[in-house]
Amino acid sequence: MTIVSSPAVPLWRRALPHLLAVVFFLVLAAVYFSPILFDGKTLAQHDVVQFNGGAHEAQLYRETTGKEALWTNSMFSGMPTYLISTRFPGDLSIYLHQIFTLHLPAVVANLFLALVCGYVLFVALGLRPLVAAVGAIALGFTSYNLIILAAGHNTKSLALAYAPLVLGGLLVTFRRNRWLGAGLFALGLTMNVRSNHLQITYYLLLLVLVFGIVELVAALREKRLSDFLGRTALLGAAAVLAVGVSFGRLYVTAEYGKASIRGKSELTTPAPAAPGAAAVTASEEGVGSGLDRDYAFGWSYGVGETITLLIPNYYGGASAGSLSESSATGKALAGLGVPPVQLREYLQQLPLYWGAQPVTSGPVYVGAVVCFLFVLGLFVADRRTRTWLLVGTILSILLAWGKNFESFNYLMFDYFPGYNKFRSVSMALVIAQLAMPLLAMLALARMLRPHPSAVPVAGASTHPSLSALSGSAATSPETAILQRKLLYAVGITAGICVLAFLAGLGADFAAPIDAQMQQQGFPLDALREDRASLMHTDVFRALVFVLLTAGVLYFYLRRKLSATTATLLVGALTLVDLWSVDKRYLNDTNFQRETIAQQFVPTAADEQILQDKDLSYRVLNVQNPFNEANTSYFHKSVGGYHGAKLRRYQDLIERQISANNPQVLAMLNTRYLITGDPKQQVQRNPGALGNAWFVSEVQKVQTPDQEIAALTTLNVATAAVVDASKFPLAKTSYNAAGSTIALTNYAPDELTYRTTAVQEGFVVFSEIYYADGWNAYLDGKLVPHLRANYVLRALPVPAGTHTIAFKFEPKEYAIGNTISLISSVLLILVLLATVAYAIKRKPAPTAEAYSAA
Repeated sequence: MTIVSSPAVPLWRRALPHLLAVVFFLVLAAVYFSPILFDGKTLAQHDVVQFNGGAHEAQLYRETTGKEALWTNSMFSGMPTYLISTRFPGDLSIYLHQIFTLHLPAVVANLFLALVCGYVLFVALGLRPLVAAVGAIALGFTSYNLIILAAGHNTKSLALAYAPLVLGGLLVTFRRNRWLGAGLFALGLTMNVRSNHLQITYYLLLLVLVFGIVELVAALREKRLSDFLGRTALLGAAAVLAVGVSFGRLYVTAEYGKASIRGKSELTTPAPAAPGAAAVTASEEGVGSGLDRDYAFGWSYGVGETITLLIPNYYGGASAGSLSESSATGKALAGLGVPPVQLREYLQQLPLYWGAQPVTSGPVYVGAVVCFLFVLGLFVADRRTRTWLLVGTILSILLAWGKNFESFNYLMFDYFPGYNKFRSVSMALVIAQLAMPLLAMLALARMLRPHPSAVPVAGASTHPSLSALSGSAATSPETAILQRKLLYAVGITAGICVLAFLAGLGADFAAPIDAQMQQQGFPLDALREDRASLMHTDVFRALVFVLLTAGVLYFYLRRKLSATTATLLVGALTLVDLWSVDKRYLNDTNFQRETIAQQFVPTAADEQILQDKDLSYRVLNVQNPFNEANTSYFHKSVGGYHGAKLRRYQDLIERQISANNPQVLAMLNTRYLITGDPKQQVQRNPGALGNAWFVSEVQKVQTPDQEIAALTTLNVATAAVVDASKFPLAKTSYNAAGSTIALTNYAPDELTYRTTAVQEGFVVFSEIYYADGWNAYLDGKLVPHLRANYVLRALPVPAGTHTIAFKFEPKEYAIGNTISLISSVLLILVLLATVAYAIKRKPAPTAEAYSAA
């Protein structure tokens, strides 16, 4: 390890390059999202629109009362708001986030934050500010970062933006200063976890785990296990603190997870297969803990599709891509007589993607420049670092293949802790998009560090022209080694491009959707010709960027360029490479002038239903009911849009609602159906049973399978079914004649009823049963309630007039907030101590800790 002493530098001089870098990142983010900052537009994000629909009731309650609604009835007939819109006052990290993002608009802030955190990572590793800025660009402008913003996955984007801080803290702890590293790790993991996208955090921690294994092996070989354990314990304490800050959110999410589709199903029989579909076994359906296997692996990256890390349009790019009028498809459609205006519309939404995924918004592209430098890093970085990042990248690719590599991924799904809680395994490529730029920038730093001049060989010519031709007198042994390794990296990366081109010559460029398009008379041959053209163009494009980057480094090693000039050139190539691809998937066409209110303009059907001023009733939009939340914005919806609905409600959807069981719609108090029929847009359901009703009979069953099956023939107006194995009942027959009950007060998390029972009765409520938090009060006294009809609440009621109240009072929320507040205060103290320590300590010598081959 080479140590170079650094003279004392005033604090402002040390801070100036970093301030300039932050300004530069702000400019980049502002230019990319200029329609938002300068034209008053918003980004059209599908998932954000759906979020606003589902969260509207909770947000409105917060605005009008100043309190948190921990439950909403606007989606799936009722569910906790933990994963929708719940604030945790004890979590003070929100103020840190506001400081870091400068109160910029959401998507602008996300990109700015990704650039800043990437920069902090590389500066923390001792890289020069200019090289660190190139690394920030490589991390921040990876295509997936912009693609997920276009889709509205803002929490995923935030989690990815903060991930470099975690890696920076990890590396600094083990390779430089344990105290500074632990402080940075605590901050990074706190902000990553509070972003509330646990799947990204999970993948990030897999990369941390690989690092730990590599370091442990090295520690054992070098007999420094005690030092390894000490640093690991320090990071463990930092992780506990980070988790503590978000404990409120994590605690309620963990409890909810047990009852959601991420948890264990209580059913042992499979759901009925869709018409024409093969029957599935109970194990295939996923009746154990975690998601269904088919659901989890629905989005699996194709094995060959991995090449998009280097060549973005190898498989066509996005499912809905655009072509020019001069393309083969444009000419073919024009030849068929398609009018110019209609032709332009067609060409904006063409199925260009022909890979293995059902649909995609675009490829994961880390950049041709980054890929080349990553390969170079395998030759020039230190062994531990390159081993860690290579293994992490390979693991990322294997996980992303999902069902396309069953032998490995099904094993992971069945046995690796927590892995079966997540879907869309193609997302695992986020590990590669963190690991590859990291190794790439370490390689760049290694190449651009000062190299000693060679000692002239005795008898060698000293004539400048001859020296330049031979290179023998101007090249040190170290430089010669780097030139040779540079040649290896060029050969490998360029060779992959050539092999990809040759493999593409035998491709048919056919997609599953082509059969349907052929039936419509679409010119498929022209479309496939354009898919081939996209591939070939991007292969050549990648090759050009690889050769240009290699050329810059070669001329630097030949002393034709200064380190500053070479860094600027590589930075420019990286930015142009990534920016131009990003603009394919997030560009001016993605922006609009609509506000949230304009996105939710009530339809004629909505306005008709809203004339009904009753306190509570439900609406079913029969058009795609379980994949939209627009209905939830205006009504209490039977459907909704969320990836973690209650498991029992999902069972009800699959076995009863999808089968159009009118009794189930009646017990859910489904008063209106939005039909989509212009002649009768709204249909009133005369069978809706209201908010609560007395029944005369209770049928006892012994298993959940029997309970949900009983709904098929049950007359829910007069009878209820109860799983007696969980809710023992002594009495099953009641006289409901003359007894009444009515909802008198409604709030999302508190419902009040007035009931008059002629004699002891049994009441079923059209509200979703959720044991962890809902409490029943009879005349102000806490009483036990039970579950009936598989998903609803029920309560035995004594004779007479009484007030019944259901209140959502989850203890986890109160406990979690307290722990979050304590942890937040401790984190702030730790960060203040870390900053003070960093300012007071003398500048550390520059250690070339990552460049020993």
